[in-house]
Amino acid sequence: MGFIAWLIIGGLAGWIAGNIMRGGGFGILANIGIGIVGAVIGGFLFGLLGLHAGGFIGSLVTAVVGAVALLWVVSKVR
Repeated sequence: MGFIAWLIIGGLAGWIAGNIMRGGGFGILANIGIGIVGAVIGGFLFGLLGLHAGGFIGSLVTAVVGAVALLWVVSKVR
């Protein structure tokens, strides 16, 4: 997947996760960062479960799940 696709998926995933967890986004750069880190976390979690999501929608779902998990852990640490 190309770099631009990573940014788009990261931005969307961060924005969606922000809306799920806090009711709003965090700004474009923070959304992208949260989404990309969430994609890594989501890929790890899905790998533990033996799941593999392919394509744009699968990557987006994986990133959103990971981003929500990331935001949940951050909220518990605070």
